[in-house]
Amino acid sequence: MKKISTEKAPAAIGPYSQGIVAGGFLFASGQIPIDPASGEIVGTDIEQQAQQAIRNVGAILAEAGADYGKVVKTTCFLADMKDFAAFNSVYETYFTEKPARSCVAVKQLPKDVLCEVEVLAWLG
Repeated sequence: MKKISTEKAPAAIGPYSQGIVAGGFLFASGQIPIDPASGEIVGTDIEQQAQQAIRNVGAILAEAGADYGKVVKTTCFLADMKDFAAFNSVYETYFTEKPARSCVAVKQLPKDVLCEVEVLAWLG
C-alpha cells in the first residue's frame, strides 16, 4: 500500500490519509470544501462548496496519477437533500464518465459544510 499526500488538497484533520493506493486502485478519503492554502471553508452555497470539494478530489487523483475519468465509484454526502439538483449540476461537469455513485443526506458533516465527496479510482 502507498499513502497519497498532496499540499494541493486539505491536510487530513484526523488520523487518516488523503488517499491510499492498493491493488491498482486509489481509495480517496472524503473531501470537504476547504481551501488547501488557507484552511478555510470555501463558499456559502452548495454550488460553491461542491466545486471546491470536487477540486480537492481532483488534486488527490492527480497526485496518484489519475483524473476524474478514472473514477469508478463516488460517494457523496449532502447536509440537505434539497441541494441534490444543484449539487448534480456541478458534479456532472467533473465526472463526465458517469461513475457508479451513492448520494445520501446526513445529519451533519465536518465543519458544518454542505457536502463531502469521496472516490474510488482505477489506476490501470
